[in-house]
Amino acid sequence: MIITLTANPSLDRTVELPGSLIRGGVQRAVAASQQAAGKGVNVSRALAASGVANLAILPGDPEDPVITGLRQDGLAYVGLPIGQALRSNITLTEPDGTTTKINEPGPHLDRSRQEELAAAVLAKCDGAAWLVLAGSLPPGVPADFYARLTVRVREELGSAAPRIAVDSSGEPLRQAFAAGPAAVPDLVKPNAEELAELAGVHSEAALEADPELTAQTAALLLDKGAEAVLATLGSKGAVLVTREGAWYATHPPVSARSTVGAGDSSLAGYLLAHSSGAAAADCLRQAVAHGAAAAALPGTTLPALSQTTPDAVVVSSLSVPAP
Repeated sequence: MIITLTANPSLDRTVELPGSLIRGGVQRAVAASQQAAGKGVNVSRALAASGVANLAILPGDPEDPVITGLRQDGLAYVGLPIGQALRSNITLTEPDGTTTKINEPGPHLDRSRQEELAAAVLAKCDGAAWLVLAGSLPPGVPADFYARLTVRVREELGSAAPRIAVDSSGEPLRQAFAAGPAAVPDLVKPNAEELAELAGVHSEAALEADPELTAQTAALLLDKGAEAVLATLGSKGAVLVTREGAWYATHPPVSARSTVGAGDSSLAGYLLAHSSGAAAADCLRQAVAHGAAAAALPGTTLPALSQTTPDAVVVSSLSVPAP
């Protein structure tokens, strides 16, 4: 069982444009869709598409469009009523795959709602294989929420605690490494921009252009206590660094239709492979295959395992000094 927590879920509306976005102009869409989303929800959706048992935990009233969307899609979830509407996000996609997102801040969650969310996680992840803490935090929730929850899960569940993955950005991601050794996740999944910001060295462009540099930068997070870093580099593949080694993987170019959920799909692919006992390099292989498949699908559609092509992924070892 894999548990996902999405503290700031959303109803994602995707609009496909017939050409490039024209600022200040009027354009007619060629298609539009909407779906319950948020990074953790997306991971759960991708896992469910491949038949992997999972549970999505999120705030939301029973009749909120996000919750009703999950119910209609048959996704296993625990929704915690908050008496407020969840946010709506807008994504504009262009024919070449260029994606523009406009994200709302989300509803304010007070301390009691935060405690209910944490308690739901503790109640459901006893004995789970993984707990995924994903996405931004809504207003009112302190930046160290994921860090404190990680510590609490490990302290209260002990040997029954799951491995913990964090996929966030900015201060919530920084706090995962700043709040002490007990708060450091087992797995962190930054993109190049997030990795550069978190490590405090290099730039997004420099990391995307140099897998060895990405691996060396990711290894700095192993020095801080992480067990694995999955750094996604968009169309240029991904790098995985663990205490056993480092690898770089690429997929042949795909005709990108939307990058929405590609990173979330990569994380789902990694977790899917890891849960089946795959070696680290093969976990990376499936992560890249999932990410490429997601980019080739329209809107917010996420791939099933059968829609991915891991055999097309090329994985090579990288030389990185052991932490």
